[in-house]
Amino acid sequence: MTDARPFHFKHFSLYHHRSTMKVGTDAILLGRWTEVKPTDIVLDIGTGCGLLPLMLSQKVVAHVDAVDIDKASIEEASINFEASQWREHLQAHCCSIVDFKPDKRYDLIISNPPFFNRFSKCDSERKSRARHNDAGLSYATLCHEVCRLMQPDGRLAVVLPFDVSQEFLKTAEQLGLFLRKRMTIIPIAGREPNRVNLELGFGKRDAVSEETFVIREADKRFTAQYCEFLKDYYLGL
Repeated sequence: MTDARPFHFKHFSLYHHRSTMKVGTDAILLGRWTEVKPTDIVLDIGTGCGLLPLMLSQKVVAHVDAVDIDKASIEEASINFEASQWREHLQAHCCSIVDFKPDKRYDLIISNPPFFNRFSKCDSERKSRARHNDAGLSYATLCHEVCRLMQPDGRLAVVLPFDVSQEFLKTAEQLGLFLRKRMTIIPIAGREPNRVNLELGFGKRDAVSEETFVIREADKRFTAQYCEFLKDYYLGL
């Protein structure tokens, strides 16, 4: 049976049972890590249930357009946006990013993109589209659309598996997008990293900001770093 209860954060709640991608640690860490300005016009590519626009709105941005190819996900994101205190600044669009033709460019583009291209496909066609980058949204396509839609001084923020991040960066650099910041994410202390948050922009810089983030101690307790990082979002922290 599907669990249809909403997921509650400190300042908003959202339904996610109909969306292809549920609320998860990858998106939560990306949303918290990404820096914003009150004047930012933001685009979320592959929004799912709308988690990232809500997290960024809590930090204050001017507007967020959320795009997803999945109709049920966009319907759910729209419900979540309308129920939030930031409803006037959030808009959901059901289309592929290739077909998205806004009348503006964006200060920040954020995405928790499909990346399970090296694993077996899921049974559900909807989940396959959401999770596999060879099912419609390749890294090259994502970077190309970012170049089309982002302001010259804009930023791209993404979360990726650690083992494909260099492949992504190579693709991005070929289109003029270069690394600015990186957070390497380790799931359990003592293990290898499995995810990485990246911020990219046009033009190469000499220095890249680097940090390491550990989610759990060896005994599986959340680290003090994790609790401090998410205290403004998670209930009970």
